[in-house]
Amino acid sequence: MNKIKAYYKNVFAYYELAYFLKDYINENTLIVCIGTDRCIGDCLGPMVGSFLFENRFPLPVFGTISEPIHALNIDKRLNEIRALFPKSSIIGIDACLGELNSIGEIQVRDAPIHPGKGVGKFLQSVGETSIIGIVDSNESDEIFTNRNIRLNIVMDMAKVINNCLMHSYYLYRTEKKPK
Repeated sequence: MNKIKAYYKNVFAYYELAYFLKDYINENTLIVCIGTDRCIGDCLGPMVGSFLFENRFPLPVFGTISEPIHALNIDKRLNEIRALFPKSSIIGIDACLGELNSIGEIQVRDAPIHPGKGVGKFLQSVGETSIIGIVDSNESDEIFTNRNIRLNIVMDMAKVINNCLMHSYYLYRTEKKPK
């Protein structure tokens, strides 16, 4: 598995991530943002989806604050998406738990997301490429506790991921143009 990681406060984080992601994005790519707005720690995906929608991202985006894709509807929604776009590749986006010193890290990987894995759920994998944001530590017995996760870090990480996707699409489009 190839991957790159960047800390969300790094001013060049979006660019470093976008430069890696440009090789995995094209006209047949769609974005699936996973999570729920009912838990601060799990709203990273839907927040990214909403930012992309507001910024008129040119590729299809599924999973926003107003229409989230979460554990209760993921199977149904993924089946609908795959029926509508059978030949598309998917970039999945989700919040993740990690080591304490990894909080704030964003990773782009050429592998699917396994939503719910960190909380003991077994949901279907999403995408061929994934973007995860580590929002909390997995070193606690309490999963995604709202008292530990600040909305500010989730929003800032969502902005970096939004900028990464916007820029990676721009890089893809720029590189494919004949010179």
